[in-house]
Parts: sequence; structure tokens; C-alpha cells
Amino acid sequence: VQLQASGGGLVQAGGSLRLSCAASGRTFGSYTMAWFRQTPGKEREFVAAINNGGSTIYVDSVKGRFTISRDNAKNMVYLQMHSLKFEDTAVYFCAARSTDVLGIRSTGYGYWGQGTQVTVSS
Repeated sequence: VQLQASGGGLVQAGGSLRLSCAASGRTFGSYTMAWFRQTPGKEREFVAAINNGGSTIYVDSVKGRFTISRDNAKNMVYLQMHSLKFEDTAVYFCAARSTDVLGIRSTGYGYWGQGTQVTVSS
């Protein structure tokens, strides 16, 4: 699976962005997809994941503000972000794993996109 993330940018606090991740591969529908984020000097942080059945999990800091979704017909996964905060500023990565078990550890994902920068101005 090859992943290509897009949709990042500069937004004011309180604003919204939608990240997209395009995936290649005919077995996309069977993969669990996730978003992680990373800031300089820090470890990659789990944000959200969705499995092939549509079950989702989120890190507590984004619950109620971010929504992960997928379109298996288009091989796409999305992260809709609302009420953005300065602390959401990071490079966001999409990731995939070939299991339907939701996971929050970056080491559990074998496929990664290149990252897209999200900057929230205060």
C-alpha cells in the first residue's frame, strides 16, 4: 500500500481543515487506517484510526473535534478537523495496517504517507 496525504495548511485557531489520504492497492478495504501527528523533538502521536468495519478510536485531545472517515470505493481516508487549536500544529501522517484491529502505536503500522503540515495560528 502506498499512501499520499494532502490537505494541510495554515488556519486560524477555531478554524477547520480536512486532510485526505489517497491509498493505492486493491486490498485497501481490508486495512485499518490511521492518522498520527508529530512536532519537532517529540514522538509521533496517535490521533485517530478507523478499521474496515467503520469502527473508530481517537486520542482524547481531539474527541468531539476531529472525525476520521473512509471511502473504500475511492481508496481514501479523511480527517475532518474542527475547532482547531494552536496545539494541533504538527505534521500529520496517514498510516495503514493489514488488520482490522484498531491500534494506537505507531510501531503497529507498516505503511506510511509522507506527511502534511498543519499550522494553527493563535
